Amino acid sequence: MIGRCIGETSLVSVSFISKEMPKVGEYVTLEYDGRKILGMIETMVRGSPSLNMEIYDPDTIAKIREIEGDDYYIRGKVTILGDIDDDLNLPRTPAPPGTPIYKASKDILNDIFEMKNSLKLGHLISQEDIEVGVDINKMVSRHLAILAMTGAGKSNTVSVIIDELLRYKGTMLVFDMHSEYSDAEFSNGDVNVIQPIVNPHYMEFNEIKDLANIKSSAHIQERYFRKAFTKAKEKISEGKVDTNDFLEIMYDILDSKYKDEDLNKGTKNDILAVMNKITDLMIKYDKLFNTNIGNILSQIKPGKANVLDLGQVDENTAEVLVAHVLRHALYSRKKFIRNHDKNELRIPIFFIVEEAHILAPQSRNPNSKYWITRIAREGRKFGLGLCLVSQSPKSVDGETLAQANNMIILRLVEPKDQKHVQTASESLSEDLVQQLPSLNIGEALVLGLMTKVPTLVKIDEFKGRQRGGDLDIIEQWMNYEEELQEEIEKERKDLYSLGGDY
Repeated sequence: MIGRCIGETSLVSVSFISKEMPKVGEYVTLEYDGRKILGMIETMVRGSPSLNMEIYDPDTIAKIREIEGDDYYIRGKVTILGDIDDDLNLPRTPAPPGTPIYKASKDILNDIFEMKNSLKLGHLISQEDIEVGVDINKMVSRHLAILAMTGAGKSNTVSVIIDELLRYKGTMLVFDMHSEYSDAEFSNGDVNVIQPIVNPHYMEFNEIKDLANIKSSAHIQERYFRKAFTKAKEKISEGKVDTNDFLEIMYDILDSKYKDEDLNKGTKNDILAVMNKITDLMIKYDKLFNTNIGNILSQIKPGKANVLDLGQVDENTAEVLVAHVLRHALYSRKKFIRNHDKNELRIPIFFIVEEAHILAPQSRNPNSKYWITRIAREGRKFGLGLCLVSQSPKSVDGETLAQANNMIILRLVEPKDQKHVQTASESLSEDLVQQLPSLNIGEALVLGLMTKVPTLVKIDEFKGRQRGGDLDIIEQWMNYEEELQEEIEKERKDLYSLGGDY
């Protein structure tokens, strides 16, 4: 027995007093009215009736302590999770004051955390012998957010999830903003790296317009750019071009228009401004466009960890590419589900959005944010799941974050981050929020539809190779110095072999 209920109890929580020291996050049971109720310890304080806040003399405290010894009490709060024998439905009557509180047995916890086709995340912080699994179907279809401050273990958590999904031949696409996963090694499957190259023939006008930095208020420039874009697509479809360079085709279309002697000077200047925009596109994005490849979706390999390597492009390009992929994926899955078209996307995909605060920001409205939100709202009906990953939760769009019905929250210290996450999740209580700063690296609060109860988990350590951790700065400094000395010594030897002074 851990302790007994005290004071007024409710259907959702009880307070307790104990002489033993349980652990925050530990599961307990209460038995009353013929039912066995599961709860979790969410808060605890340790106190002494004699050593109160009105004593200001350390010597007095020492004397009282000498007399009392270890005579202190533990007061805590248990959140009621549900009736164990009634599918964890909340009881309809509160526990009587004085009801004993027991530590939950291993058999009870195994029944809760073992499930068919589960994804193993790690083990309970409070009990290392209890493995924690989550429901894959509910995790993917109802979306997931992985949130933490920098260095708390997000990349490790993402890698563990990817490796576990590969065990089930899962297909995922990681929008990898920092090239962390392009050379990762997973024990249960392979990585398929997709380069950030797009066939402009499959792009929407707004996508390429964003890259050209043509503002919506620039109506004349937008009109000429749209005409060139549409005409270039038509020429490629009809095979009436001498080059496969899409931007060059657009430029030539406008150049031909510019040379029309009947145009006035103002119109020529407008066309020239758009031609300059296309020239800038040619210089900045010469490696981004390729009319000889198919849709990016065609490069996704089933059962692989597909990684779109965005580490080599700027944020604006990343936003365009993410929007492009998500748009095509949603439309393609709709066609497959509704029309059974085998030429469309035939497999469910779990999209992992790294740096979600950049791609779905709170303060801006890039096209990527629009399509991430569309997937969050509609994706589950068409087998498209979403995982938002961020070290700055307060900067992630609140509406988008609220669509994630599952969360893995590692250490969060910033109060604005905590408040933003709590606002987005109806399952995150104030007491649980208070535990977030005290989590160690790799420890997480797991909650949502993918788990039967909120859980404090020690995430497994990913054993494969993957970037994302902190660099050993001192080691790199020392290695550079050694390499520099080796290069100097080699140059001396080369000089000596040529007859120079050594």
